[in-house]
Amino acid sequence: MKQRTVISLEQALSMPYATLRFAQLGWRVIRIEATPFGSGLPGDPNRYIGSVVADDDRRSYFVAPNVGKQAIALNLKSKQGQEVLYRLIEELDADVFCCNTMPSRYSQLGIDYETLSKKKPGLIWAAISAMGPEYPNVPGYDPAIQAMAGYMELTGPVDGNPTLAGVPIIDLKAGDEVFASVMAALLERYETGNGARIDVSMLQAAASWLITTLPLVDFDCDPSEITRCGNEHRKFIPTNAYPTSDGYIFMAIGSDVQWKRLLMIERFKTIANDVRVTNEGRHVEREAIHRDIAAITSLASTEQIKTDFASAMIPHAPIQTIPQVLAMDAISSKITRTTMPDGSPLRMQPPAVDGVLNELGFAPKYSQHTGEILREGGYSTEEITELAKQGIIPNTSI
Repeated sequence: MKQRTVISLEQALSMPYATLRFAQLGWRVIRIEATPFGSGLPGDPNRYIGSVVADDDRRSYFVAPNVGKQAIALNLKSKQGQEVLYRLIEELDADVFCCNTMPSRYSQLGIDYETLSKKKPGLIWAAISAMGPEYPNVPGYDPAIQAMAGYMELTGPVDGNPTLAGVPIIDLKAGDEVFASVMAALLERYETGNGARIDVSMLQAAASWLITTLPLVDFDCDPSEITRCGNEHRKFIPTNAYPTSDGYIFMAIGSDVQWKRLLMIERFKTIANDVRVTNEGRHVEREAIHRDIAAITSLASTEQIKTDFASAMIPHAPIQTIPQVLAMDAISSKITRTTMPDGSPLRMQPPAVDGVLNELGFAPKYSQHTGEILREGGYSTEEITELAKQGIIPNTSI
């Protein structure tokens, strides 16, 4: 079977996360970064974010999304650099080209779909941008899109400030949309032979997740239904994080049957009344219910409340720290691993699904594979040396 090849002009997180999912399938992923310009640090800015892991251009924020990949550097602002890209796409028989630069730069860099699809018929072309090609000059940054898409309006305490999500969920959502769309395009190509253009708008992808709030606007909803509600659920009562004597526990009651089972627990029998029998009635007394439950849970340990909830089959979970998540058997047995240049093992997040690679090569240094891949593309040592002299590739790539 032919190994699929992805060439990706990528930086930051959204597209590197998308192409990580291809690497987890065993596909070849070649990430392109810009050649040095001025006094700035070369390549992906994320290389220099966080603590030093292996060396200065492979810091903690860069490593996990870029394991299992190869890295080259090209000056795509020059026609000659663009010709190198076209040659690599053809000679390496690339299946997919990805990018997450602003749409206004596609033609300037020679990476627009029209150009690349002529160079390689059947190529699947996928891009992530802030708002799609209709808004070519809008930069796409997860926190800004969280604000724009209403996520911050929906997150945080009722009487508090708008709040960012704890992970860059829109970057990751956009990456997943590229992954899924490329897979669909590959199936279509298998049947028709045709390539495809895929444009993922971070804003649109984010808004597609507003399924429990955005449609309520046309349902004449109460304003409280489409704004912050802390840790509560807007519809199901009681759902909240409750204090215990040594921490917090989250409980989610999703039906009247579960409510009845909660009341069968000895310590919770006192919170029952006729109004609270239905979810609609519990809405009326939601604040009192939350107070009543918190008064009970705060008198017992998290482990005691967990035992109670488990015995009654009440959906619940302790509020865990990230180290506690890593220590869970369900996670620790599935984590992705890599090996640092000094031989030290490194644990990372698990893949999204089973059946993919859990062991991947360490994230590449800036331009690490440029010379190697150009030779594979048919360039001689003399030609590579000349490209370096002309600034098409870094001098360190020969």
